[in-house]
Amino acid sequence: MKEKLKLYWELIKSKQTFLLLLTGITGYVSSKCPYLSWETTLLMSISLFLTISGTTVYNMIYDRKIDAKMKRTQHRPIPSGKISVKEAIIFGTVLNVIGLAIAFWLSPLFGIIVFGGLFFDFLVYTVWLKQRTPWSIVWGGISGGMPILAGRALGVGEIDMVGILLAVAILFWIPTHIMTFNIRHFQDYSTAGIPTFAEKYGIKKTRFIIAISTVLSALSFAFAAFSLGIGWGFIRLLIILAAGATLLAIYGIVKPSDKTNFQLFKLASINMLFAMIIIIIGSLFY
Repeated sequence: MKEKLKLYWELIKSKQTFLLLLTGITGYVSSKCPYLSWETTLLMSISLFLTISGTTVYNMIYDRKIDAKMKRTQHRPIPSGKISVKEAIIFGTVLNVIGLAIAFWLSPLFGIIVFGGLFFDFLVYTVWLKQRTPWSIVWGGISGGMPILAGRALGVGEIDMVGILLAVAILFWIPTHIMTFNIRHFQDYSTAGIPTFAEKYGIKKTRFIIAISTVLSALSFAFAAFSLGIGWGFIRLLIILAAGATLLAIYGIVKPSDKTNFQLFKLASINMLFAMIIIIIGSLFY
């Protein structure tokens, strides 16, 4: 039983899921909602966790044949045969149904945006475009921005400019994440027949896009914080983070290498994590 639970836990890609969940919490807290309560926050978190997890399971089901061809993913629960497709479908569907039910109960707008994340990530990105064009990552980025947009919309009752800026910040982070792994596991993606920017446009141009995306993501977070009216001390921290990303991005363009590229990816992830923490603290206490 314990081993089975570990396999199900692996299916939801827990690190990725919790990172996206944190973005949703950030969006909600940034609204400084007068109805901000632990009950609503808890229900919102449960809804996002379940729906993000369920969407990830659906993606793992659809990508099982691709995963079986790639050294990096061939030991995942479904392609390795440790979890059957039927089991995964039931698991993913239960997660999505409960998650979406809670989302629509909290707010129709919140529910629509959460469903939009599922729709764009699974149907548009994974099913329709992932095996057809490297530009699929744009839709992957849009779906990645849905949790933070949903959290913000739940708090303010509408889709506003701050919510869009926060979603854009996540959208620009996604290429940094995906393209870095495209380069790092170039042969794997080629063997699986997944079109990537590195394969179609070359590694040099892909590194340039990664650099630009990292800077734009950091700047979007800074502009969002400024629009929220967060104290200048916090905004200065975000500007410093953006400056650090910019300098490393420039270095990566001038002296490109796999090592620098991966360092930029890690910095982009750290920047996003710290930016969200800063926005949460700034919104709650200032």
